[in-house]
Amino acid sequence: MFRTILIAAGLVCLPFSAATADTAPSLEVVSADAENWRAVDPENLILFETTVGDVVIEIFPEVAPAHATQFRAIVRSGDFDGTSFHRVIDDFMAQGGDVFALHGRESGLPDIPGEFTFRRDPAEMLLDPIGEADTARAGYMKGFPILTQAAWLADMSKDGLVQSYIPHCPGVVSTARTDDPNSANSQFFLMRGRAEHLDRQYTAWGRIIAGADLVYDIKTGEPPANPDILQRARMAADLPEDETLQAWVQRTDGPDFTATLADLAPTGDEDVCALPAVPALVVR
Repeated sequence: MFRTILIAAGLVCLPFSAATADTAPSLEVVSADAENWRAVDPENLILFETTVGDVVIEIFPEVAPAHATQFRAIVRSGDFDGTSFHRVIDDFMAQGGDVFALHGRESGLPDIPGEFTFRRDPAEMLLDPIGEADTARAGYMKGFPILTQAAWLADMSKDGLVQSYIPHCPGVVSTARTDDPNSANSQFFLMRGRAEHLDRQYTAWGRIIAGADLVYDIKTGEPPANPDILQRARMAADLPEDETLQAWVQRTDGPDFTATLADLAPTGDEDVCALPAVPALVVR
C-alpha cells in the first residue's frame, strides 16, 4: 500500500510550496499519463531521512556524471548516516555530508573534478525553453531549471555544442569544496535561497522533489548549537519491497506544461528561479 509523502509544487518557487493531496493529481492519473508525467529512475532517487523529516532528491546524471556516481556510492556505503547539517545559513543553504567529522576518516573516494557546466547539443539534449528555442537562454530539462547559451551559438562553436548549467535556485542540491575547484568529495548543500555567485563555480547535480519545505526547518548556525542530523540516506533502488519509494515529475515537454511555457514572454534576463513550479508526486 502506497501513501503519498509529498506532492511538491516544484523547486523553482521561493519559498518552496506544496500542493495537498486533495488538489494534486492522483497516483493513478500520473502513472497512466506518460505524455505529461515521467517516472523517476530509482537509481536517480535519494531518500534522506532527517530529524526534520524525509527529503527526496532527484539526481541529474547527464549534467554531472562524476558527482552522480560519487554520491550514489557514498549513500550506499552508509557513511552519510548520522552526519550532521553542520553549516546552515538563512536564505542561503544547509550543508551536510562531513564524513570525517563523524567517522574520523574521509569517504575513501577520490575528490571529484568540477562539473560546473556541461556542453549540450541543442538538437539532442533538448531544452524546454522560455521563448523561441533558438534564442532561449532559460528553461527546463527534466524539470530542472537551466540557464544556457542560446542554441544558435552551437553553429559557431568548435564542438557544435553550447554551455549550460543548473543555477543555484531554492531546492537545488550542490557540492561543497575548498578553494581548489577540483576538491569536492562528500559534502553537499541544499539550497534555501538563490545564490547566483555559486553558479558555474560549484557543481549542482540534483534537486529536491519532495520535502524542500523541511529544509527551512533545519536549525541554523556555523555550526548550529544542536544540529539536525541526516539519520539515514538510501537509494530508492535499494529499498525493500515494503518501503518502496516511487516518484513522478510532470514533463516540461508535455502538452500540459508546454501550455504554461507558451504564456511566458522572454525578457532576456529571466530569473529562472522564479519560473513556474514543476509538479512532482512522490509516494512511499
